[in-house]
Amino acid sequence: MWADNAASSPFFGNVYVCYAGFRGIQSRSQPLFVLTSRDGGDHWTQKQVTPATNNTVSPNGFGRSGCTIRTSSDGTVYVFDYQFAFNATGSAPGKIQMIRSFNGGATWSRPRNLFTVLDGCSYFEPSIGRCVMDGVGGARDDLMPDPSADIANGAPTGADATDQIVLSTTEQANGLGSEHVLFSTSTNGGNTWTAPLNITRAGDRGYYTAPAISPNGTDAWVVYNAFTTPFRTSAEGAGNDRQLVGVVLHADVASNGSVGSFSLTHRGQSGDARASSQNNLAAEFLGDYVYAAATRTYGAAVWNDVRNGADCPAIDEFRQELHDEAVATGARTADAEEPRGAEALEQRGAKDQGEDAVAPAVQAACPTNFGNSDIFGGTYADPTP
Repeated sequence: MWADNAASSPFFGNVYVCYAGFRGIQSRSQPLFVLTSRDGGDHWTQKQVTPATNNTVSPNGFGRSGCTIRTSSDGTVYVFDYQFAFNATGSAPGKIQMIRSFNGGATWSRPRNLFTVLDGCSYFEPSIGRCVMDGVGGARDDLMPDPSADIANGAPTGADATDQIVLSTTEQANGLGSEHVLFSTSTNGGNTWTAPLNITRAGDRGYYTAPAISPNGTDAWVVYNAFTTPFRTSAEGAGNDRQLVGVVLHADVASNGSVGSFSLTHRGQSGDARASSQNNLAAEFLGDYVYAAATRTYGAAVWNDVRNGADCPAIDEFRQELHDEAVATGARTADAEEPRGAEALEQRGAKDQGEDAVAPAVQAACPTNFGNSDIFGGTYADPTP
């Protein structure tokens, strides 16, 4: 969701919401929509802004998701999304797309491909039927390339806007262990972009990310989550922890839009991601809850954080059993997200966990702080005012 917050815009006060419309229509089930309100939310209009196809061989792409929406000082609306590709055996080259409206959401341009970005599907966890990057029974990472963006629109007046756009995304550049946080910028309304730059700190495996730029375009910020341990082939044991950390970076932006080198502003406390959990306990859960914002004097950021969580060996064993059974049978053994009824599980090709695998009683078998995955954040003064 985004509100046009620069008074210089002819559409000042418009509110926009973008979302992927998942529908039960085979091969045409995933269009991207934008909702627009011009009266403070009393009334809304909806526009479909992408094709609906999610066919693996369609030229229109294998579905799209992860949209971000922002506005410039003249009221141009920008939507960024990720159009998935498909590869049954590894990472696939999807597209970062841009869609614009020059009339306050009344009409929209056709999606334009900006960059090719490899998704995080070098490893497919068979028990939950999702891509993961930290290890067996890990947290889904198929949304890691979803782009985030921000615009120096001069809010609240728009008077000192540069309208420079910053964008960050994450890709699995060359298989497991090569997860890069990428940064790009545009100074001409998205018509041209700098080549995506890998800004990941040494030893980090980028997971989710978001950028921000100050309203007057002088400072750029990027926050990201990263795993610092290699892919773990087992869910069990002290040596199979999955260390997750939050990182905040800053760079100065020159008057011509050139972005300087990113320096470390904050590095959070690491924790074992096995302490997080889906509701059905079958895997870790870490959402793409990574965001950034900036004023003229400071940046703000939030990220996933598991420093207060504790690993539960009984749950690790349970996840390993689900994984081993899925490998042996070739069938999914757990639902990918929250628990469902037996009928829903059967329809999704998953087995009711009650048939064979029985989840441990968490309160009896686990530390009290198992499951404590949090959202941490902070504000950070401009280091070069």
